[in-house]
Amino acid sequence: MNDVTFTPAEETDDPYAGVRETTEGPVYTVTGQDWEDVVGAAAAGEERVVVNMGPQHPSTHGVLRLILELDGEIVTEARCGVGYLHTGIEKNMEYRNWTQGVTFVTRMDYLAPFFNEAAYVLGVERLLGITDDIPDRANVIRVMMMELNRISSHLVCIATGGMEIGALTVMTVGFREREKTLDIFELITGLRMNNAYIRPGGVAQDLPPGAVESVREYLRWMWDHIGELESFCNENPIFKGRTVGIGYLDLAGCMALGITGPMLRATGLPWDLRKSQPYSGYETYDFDVPTADTCDAYGRFRIRIDEMKESLKIVEQCLDRLEPGPVMIEDKKIAWPAQLAIGADGMGNSLDHIRHIMGESMEALIHHFKLVTEGFRVPPGQVYSAIESPRGELGAHVVSEGGTRPYRVHFRDPSFNNLQAVSATSEGGMVADVIVAVASIDPVMGGCDR
Repeated sequence: MNDVTFTPAEETDDPYAGVRETTEGPVYTVTGQDWEDVVGAAAAGEERVVVNMGPQHPSTHGVLRLILELDGEIVTEARCGVGYLHTGIEKNMEYRNWTQGVTFVTRMDYLAPFFNEAAYVLGVERLLGITDDIPDRANVIRVMMMELNRISSHLVCIATGGMEIGALTVMTVGFREREKTLDIFELITGLRMNNAYIRPGGVAQDLPPGAVESVREYLRWMWDHIGELESFCNENPIFKGRTVGIGYLDLAGCMALGITGPMLRATGLPWDLRKSQPYSGYETYDFDVPTADTCDAYGRFRIRIDEMKESLKIVEQCLDRLEPGPVMIEDKKIAWPAQLAIGADGMGNSLDHIRHIMGESMEALIHHFKLVTEGFRVPPGQVYSAIESPRGELGAHVVSEGGTRPYRVHFRDPSFNNLQAVSATSEGGMVADVIVAVASIDPVMGGCDR
């Protein structure tokens, strides 16, 4: 192994290689030498080595920046840098009416759009005092779509986590099953992501013809194929070697940091808002809350596999409960038209409704114009509505001052809270274990930055 010497950048032909002095000490720029040589040269005289992992890095689940202080291959300090995906969604919602807010929030955690919509909409409905007036069919459809979304989100977590540690077959299998799930979303809502389907008062439109049969076929497919992911990973010695005991965080740590979701349940605490604080009729469904007592990345993986199975059970129950009926509240002062059909262009085009408002009823046309352009008014007040998203507690603090727009909407996104665990789960471990620890947290930066 050749020795590597570092010379000041101004003394070399390459301005991008060398060492320069900064206010924090010398910074070494390397363009391809052996890592051990780099560490050995940079750490001479017991100087710390600080490296950036991200924000543009394939193992950081989006634009997450990790600042790692290293002693050789050991991580002595790990910090998060967030804000690289800031969209201003919460502020933008103050300039749109209550229904238009759905099209903003669905884009936050882009792997769980239906959960973003549900948390916000449930808050608006509580302010309106119409929670008990939501049609049963709409509530069943909401639960079904959220549980399908939980499956698709967990599949991405498992697939990308597998890819990051070299299990490429896990990635291809996981994304294959996710494609099946997104096909169902497209069939029902017209879109694969950013659906804006759950609206104040119900859902945007009813299930199209053939949707129930397609979902039942999907369930049969998934029951057969979730086992594939299990067989690849559950007892795989290489997979277990990379995940067992890695990213350790016990119950006390989770409670101190406000960690929820699979990370919390991996400590043995069965905390799930669908059971502890039910919403949308979850108390009437039969399902279990999977837990583990390993407190590590392996336990979090196993929990997500088991949660997908429980979600399949809930979706089956939803299909059995679907009874004919409306999917939007009867109050026409609140309800956007929900009788729209999905057209060939993937948009809602109900010719009967257009014919009614454009050619038969001037009053209907005026009402439709005011409802769409101005929106409905929400009584003054504030609520906090929380649901169990794939990553943990997703809450919406919704504030109204009596107008047609929100005064303030702020989200408690689990990715933001759970990222606090990066230091606790990474420090003291190897650089390679940081990848596994972050993957087991499963952050989505769209929800973190908002």
